[in-house]
Amino acid sequence: MDSLRNTFMSAYKNRLYPNRWDWLALCLVLAIIGFFAWSAKQMSVPYHLGEQIPISLDPRHLPSYALQTAARMFVALLFSLLFTFIFGTWAAKSKRAERLIIPVIDILQSIPVLGMLSITIVGFIALFPNRLLGPECAAIFAIFTSQAWNMAFGFYQTVRTVPSDLNEAAKMFHLSAWQKFWRIDVPFSWPGLLWNMMLSMSSGWFFVVACEAISVSNQQILLPGIGSYITYAIANADMRAIGYAILAMFFMILIYDQILFRPLVSWAEKFKYEQGWHERSSDSWVITLLHRTRVLKKLTEPFENIFNAMVNVSIFRKTKIKEISSSPRYERILNWGWNILLAALFLGSLGFLFYFVFTNLPAASISHVFRLGFYTAIRVFFSIILCSLIWIPIGVWLGLRSGAAKIAQPIAQFLAAFPANLLYPLFVIGIVKYHLNPEIWLTPLMILGAQWYVLFNVIAGASQIPKDLLQVTDMFGVTGWSRWKKLILPGIFPYFITGAITAVGGAWNASIVAEVVSWGNQKLVASGIGAYISEYTTAGDFPHIALGIGVMCIFVLTLNRLVWRPLYVLAVTRFRLD
Repeated sequence: MDSLRNTFMSAYKNRLYPNRWDWLALCLVLAIIGFFAWSAKQMSVPYHLGEQIPISLDPRHLPSYALQTAARMFVALLFSLLFTFIFGTWAAKSKRAERLIIPVIDILQSIPVLGMLSITIVGFIALFPNRLLGPECAAIFAIFTSQAWNMAFGFYQTVRTVPSDLNEAAKMFHLSAWQKFWRIDVPFSWPGLLWNMMLSMSSGWFFVVACEAISVSNQQILLPGIGSYITYAIANADMRAIGYAILAMFFMILIYDQILFRPLVSWAEKFKYEQGWHERSSDSWVITLLHRTRVLKKLTEPFENIFNAMVNVSIFRKTKIKEISSSPRYERILNWGWNILLAALFLGSLGFLFYFVFTNLPAASISHVFRLGFYTAIRVFFSIILCSLIWIPIGVWLGLRSGAAKIAQPIAQFLAAFPANLLYPLFVIGIVKYHLNPEIWLTPLMILGAQWYVLFNVIAGASQIPKDLLQVTDMFGVTGWSRWKKLILPGIFPYFITGAITAVGGAWNASIVAEVVSWGNQKLVASGIGAYISEYTTAGDFPHIALGIGVMCIFVLTLNRLVWRPLYVLAVTRFRLD
């Protein structure tokens, strides 16, 4: 009996002592905490406007620059996720909110990063005087604008297409709106949202050059980071430094893919709709490490209990509504009033914009900018067609094969994160050497800002096609074009339209860096509204900036209302897999 008791006590005590996996996990956790603490300290150092922050091309400084850039992007990603959960859900659940939020997102995703910086930088500097935190917040906000709209719109789309049997289950178990959000909406949307998070992180790298090298009113603020390093390397035509920057980006993307996204992908596989029990989850050494810890699991149990208690709180439960509020007449009057209010806000904003522009600029400038917008629209149109033809087949192939997607995920993240600025030397040298037309041959740089939205959303859509439908088509021998027409294209259509809408916004945004390229003393400019906004943002000419951004928003909104929005309605009403 004593030996049995001793054995039991020994086993119990062993559970209270850390094992070797606990020490490894502790090192990882402390490294992450130290990384954010160090980054917060770097962001809050004293800074006076006009002071030049030295940027060195010595590769020894690249690890520090990469960590500071990554910190800005992770903070922006956190705020983007919060924005997505609030406004994406609100738009999906309320038709009145949808009529306001979705057009606003359409407008915001068409406002270029440089435009956001020129509008917000002064306010952030005034908010944190004599601190580097002002420019840091402006850069984080600009990165946020390159991440949030894609995530919010993708989440809105998937919440709207939650299968009816899951909604019926929520009603049967009497889940409140809060419980349904955490138990059904988020789990169902998480696989697609995760791909959009990876894409948004990558698009942040794409625009990080503009976010960290802030040029406003003929004054440049270089924040320590890879973006500033690339800007300085381009200005000095230093090809060796460009190579070091590419290498640093590769290692940075590989690290956060292994520590953050690979564990999330592995964890998200259990939320795939109609996944078979036999399917093997993706491997993640981080999850394996955490599962093997002993003390760390005990320490995290209280946090797990707190989260479960938060999820199970029965709030936002529907109450009985007065009969008058459910009458068709009352609803009709309320809808009319809401539509009139939205129209008044839109026309008032448009009128104020045109009043401001007409009082500061001649009328000839407006017609000239509309013509430039038409040139950029042609480039955007051909970019989206080319992206779709290339990436839809590849995205479907990857989405239907989890093993291939696992291998392609970090590769796609790195390629999506590749800043167009790093390709400037090749394009400038090639265009000048072979006397090519910049109006045509600068367009591929714009494609870099659009193609990944299509690819990542198509992968997410293909991975969500129910396995039983794929098995049925195999059983009946449906192959080739018939398989694509009957199952694959309808299955991915809502996701493709979501990707196409965000890709259009990304392409318009990418025109800022694609229509004006430089390498050393050589500079090439293509006619377009992107080059127009870039030129006057550098000069600090706010009336011209406002005119360029306003015209770009008009183009994007018009195309979305006439082309993409009807296609999206068709996607969610006809091609919905229930």
